[in-house]
Amino acid sequence: MNKNNIKGSLVLLLAAVIWGFTFVAQDMVNEAGVEPFTLNAIRSYIGCFFLIPVTAFLSKKKGITLIPSQKKDRKKLIIAGIVCGTCLCVAANLQQFGIAAYPAGVAVSARAGFLTAMYILMVPIFGIFMKKSPEITVWIGVAVAVVGLYLLCFSDKISGIYFGDVVMLLCAVAFSMHIIFVDKFLEKSVDGVKLSCVQFFVCATLSTILMFVFEKPDINNILDAALPILFAGIMSSGIAYTLQIIGQNICENPTVASISMSFESVFGAVGGAIFGDIMDNREITGCVIMFAAVILAQLPSPFKNKRV
Repeated sequence: MNKNNIKGSLVLLLAAVIWGFTFVAQDMVNEAGVEPFTLNAIRSYIGCFFLIPVTAFLSKKKGITLIPSQKKDRKKLIIAGIVCGTCLCVAANLQQFGIAAYPAGVAVSARAGFLTAMYILMVPIFGIFMKKSPEITVWIGVAVAVVGLYLLCFSDKISGIYFGDVVMLLCAVAFSMHIIFVDKFLEKSVDGVKLSCVQFFVCATLSTILMFVFEKPDINNILDAALPILFAGIMSSGIAYTLQIIGQNICENPTVASISMSFESVFGAVGGAIFGDIMDNREITGCVIMFAAVILAQLPSPFKNKRV
């Protein structure tokens, strides 16, 4: 097993824990009447401001300046932040719009969790065009993970296609691009924590513009949902997305990273169980299969020096 992939996967699994419980917070915010652009603008500002002192502390500890002293390094960081922040803005807002688009009576968290996690299929496919084709064991791990996700997220067969499903698949495309671009810029030695801070500022700025164009923010609704918004801002945006960048920096394969991050669906189910949604045997089986997929993706390929 690749030690870096294992270490990176553990960091990404911690991020997945936080993201899983954030599904509960997002549902609470949606029920409070806070619209998608408003939520993502606020949570991204919170994430950005939370990371500024963290970035300053880490920079001081490393003996480097908070703002890169070299012009080329500043340019590289700004470009990385704009690209990753734009992808994140598209993905996060599509996810929230998708949640709101489902009709009453649909298992929203289950469908949203499953379809969002389809980036585990898209990352290796897009990666082929960027010369990031994974080993055969990783492809098998992806296939096993999809089976596990299906068992986890659907207690019965899929019945009907909703507009929310289409939005969630587009969300998965955006998240897969975010994963790939983060990996690309980390390879160019962009500081991970600084990148996280800049991407949230970009995401917050874009979401704010869209909020004032398409929505009418209600301060009372925002105050009613203050606690879940703070959780989404600090824990999900500030901490989990930074863990994603750190984990991807350690992990040598973006596909292995995406399988680890897809565990957010598992922990989303666990979070639901804590709040009263008891997991049945089928869902528990799905969680076990997901865990097996992560282990499988770490195994060395039996076909040395061959890629698929």
